[in-house]
Amino acid sequence: MAKNLVIVESPSKSKTIEKYLGKDYKVVSSKGHIRDLSTTGQYGLGVDIEHGFKPNYVPIKGKGNIIKELKKDVKESDMVYLASDPDREGEAIAWHLKDALGIKDDHYKRILFHEITHDKVLDAIKHPTVIDDNLVKSQETRRILDRIIGFRLSKLLQSKIGAKSAGRVQSVALKLIVDREREIEAFNPEEYWTITAIFPEYEALLFKYKDDDIELKSESEAKHVLDCLSDIYIVESIELKEKSRKSKFPFITSTLQQEASTKLGFPARKTMSIAQKLYEGIDLGSETVGLITYMRTDSTRLSDDFVNPARKYIEEKYGKNYVGVIKKSKKKDNVQDAHEAIRPTSVMRTPEVVKAHLSSDEFKLYSLIYKRTLASLMADAKVNQTTIIFDNNDYKFKTTGQVMLFEGYLKIYKDYESSEDKILPELNEKQECITNDVSCEQHFTKPPARYTEAKLIKELEELGIGRPSTYAKIIDTIKERNYVEVEDKKFKPTEMGIETTDKLQEFFSDLINVEYTRDMEEDLDEIALGKEVWNEVLAQFYKLFEPRVKSAFSDMEKKAPEETGEVCPECGNPLVVRKGKYGEFIACSNYPTCKYVKKEKAEEVVVMDCPECDGKIIERKTRKGKVFYGCSNYPKCKFASWDKPIPRNCPECGKYLVEKNGKVKCSSCSYEE
Repeated sequence: MAKNLVIVESPSKSKTIEKYLGKDYKVVSSKGHIRDLSTTGQYGLGVDIEHGFKPNYVPIKGKGNIIKELKKDVKESDMVYLASDPDREGEAIAWHLKDALGIKDDHYKRILFHEITHDKVLDAIKHPTVIDDNLVKSQETRRILDRIIGFRLSKLLQSKIGAKSAGRVQSVALKLIVDREREIEAFNPEEYWTITAIFPEYEALLFKYKDDDIELKSESEAKHVLDCLSDIYIVESIELKEKSRKSKFPFITSTLQQEASTKLGFPARKTMSIAQKLYEGIDLGSETVGLITYMRTDSTRLSDDFVNPARKYIEEKYGKNYVGVIKKSKKKDNVQDAHEAIRPTSVMRTPEVVKAHLSSDEFKLYSLIYKRTLASLMADAKVNQTTIIFDNNDYKFKTTGQVMLFEGYLKIYKDYESSEDKILPELNEKQECITNDVSCEQHFTKPPARYTEAKLIKELEELGIGRPSTYAKIIDTIKERNYVEVEDKKFKPTEMGIETTDKLQEFFSDLINVEYTRDMEEDLDEIALGKEVWNEVLAQFYKLFEPRVKSAFSDMEKKAPEETGEVCPECGNPLVVRKGKYGEFIACSNYPTCKYVKKEKAEEVVVMDCPECDGKIIERKTRKGKVFYGCSNYPKCKFASWDKPIPRNCPECGKYLVEKNGKVKCSSCSYEE
């Protein structure tokens, strides 16, 4: 029996960590959170508002057996190491484990695995700490805030306009999308014209008249310029300038999501799911090891343990002149700075070395992380930029070119950043260049673009709304709620999304906005640092919020249900579309006086002849929408099957076959194709 128990969140990394620690340690998984707020009490919030916002926690459905097993493991151990993820959510999970499992203060230690490698795991065990109560309170405050806002506003919107939900950050993200759509709708395009002189090896764009910038607003203005031009363009000046291109910082959570979206086409949820696997451990044959550090971080800092061997690797592989200076971020680091940036756990595990052990998408994301990290430690790229100004009767034309002098970080990162040379011919000042090939084109200014997933994440980060680890969930939610549609990889709000935003702004404009949401994030950070009292922050919020909700329940106009154009056969009132627990249905508008509900006869999907009578096996649904297969002669024939029957008989026993989990099996014996 192991004397030491280690509890992690994920089952996939428990075996890896157990191998590193040896026989004196047993490593088990809580599979994430084991408890959450109940749905009892006032408004079903699971929070005692009258007594300092005291939360009432209950086991999450389906976690009863896990809690039971963990209690048994705790009882049999001498020391419990709580090793949930190294962030606020992980800190809260550690506290819930300690509290729910009845672990005493002298019977536990808190450890943090920033990377799942042999040395780092052993080092974490040697340097335990205790649960940070301030981080726990910060997470707890966030959870209570989200519960109050989510439950109260969702109930309001469901009853008034039929919207599905609202949320503290979700609704602000939706407002950004709706506001952008209104900017697009209100945009008035303005006409403008460009004139380009075309030479055999380059093109030059008109940009000035004498010393003033020139803007051509109409065809007549453009034609006037054309009438003033000759075929002779005199080289007025040639400027050669060496410019540096600096590499970007290593990835934090939000920039990884953005870059994976634009360069790899990965949705944020997919990026985080793959990154989680890379962090938790990949079987490389000789060992199972985490390939990247923890992927939820706001810090661009890299530890010396990585920087020193990485710089040596760069020097040995590419040369001393490719080694760059270590970047210092100007951004104020928040409480997650201890996590470092997202980086490979070893510079020696190049993408090519581990490629055979990764899926295609895992390889793509690991390559991006590896190369971005290494590039951040490499020297600037240097280019020679040439700018040539031509004069034609006081109209000034400009062309630029560049030649790469030194690749620098682009040696490894050129797959993700353009670095093509544009070479201009050798010209001399006052040289005459001749062409009569002049392009005159009409253009119109364009409205601001709709948000892509990457642009929305960048906007949320820059505005200080939410946390990078929540962005994927926010985006999934507004899509699932039918608040937005995705057109050409861009978000367009639906009618429901617009109506939801408008109603929230009508009654909660001072609470559901960028500024208030950002200020709340700062309050949560202050709680994490021990500078704010958690329930005082909640009390200030609730004092503003609850009166608005009550007012909205009273004053918000209820949306009339959509009429179908039919009349009720029982009372003659219009039939309308209503929404119920299992979807839309058609009923009388005079409810509850008239309780008529139109029964829609669903089109029957015939699967095969019934094996037990002369009826047909058809696809049916339970009240909760789950598909099963039954006989058309029900209730006379009570044949039913969860698995889809196939119109073939088993060659071994003669009974009908079924399709189950993509395989064909016998409904009676063990036969399987």
